[in-house]
Amino acid sequence: MDITKELFLMQQAYATLFSLTNKIQIVGDKRLEGLTSRQFMAIVALAHLEEDERTINNIARKLGTTKQSVKQLLDIMEKKGYIETVPSTKDKRAVNVKVTEEGGKVIIKCSELGVYLLTDLFKDFSSSEIETLWTLLKKLYSFDGQMQDGFEELGTLDLGADLDGFNERVITEFERQRNLKKEL
Repeated sequence: MDITKELFLMQQAYATLFSLTNKIQIVGDKRLEGLTSRQFMAIVALAHLEEDERTINNIARKLGTTKQSVKQLLDIMEKKGYIETVPSTKDKRAVNVKVTEEGGKVIIKCSELGVYLLTDLFKDFSSSEIETLWTLLKKLYSFDGQMQDGFEELGTLDLGADLDGFNERVITEFERQRNLKKEL
């Protein structure tokens, strides 16, 4: 391939990725009620960390951002009463983040809305295309030699609620979106 064309394609991929990230964040902020997209992803990071590992540094590592950025997100969420910080039992210098009862209610609501957002984002993708995209994004993430501290395992965040109804609604909506696509 001509190096000029390859450079052009890299620039286009970068620009598209950059603008897509902003677009998804704006749409997510409108759709998620009670949390911004970034706050919601902080909660997703919490769910993928063990309870005694939910520190600002670990959340930042999961999200691929700075601890200052995470601290700002958490401060806002704490003021809203969604989380609280408690001293770490493992490290006297660190604090752990815990979800409050009110935060649990908001998270459940946003989780469902978040799945609807995902079904809209990926409704035109086959399962294999989604898997390929994920593989390529992880490859791109590791451009600097650092692998993503990912979200491969199921999240574990005890919200004190029965999520069976939530899971059924999510699966039903996802199947509905897929079936609509097939009908077109």
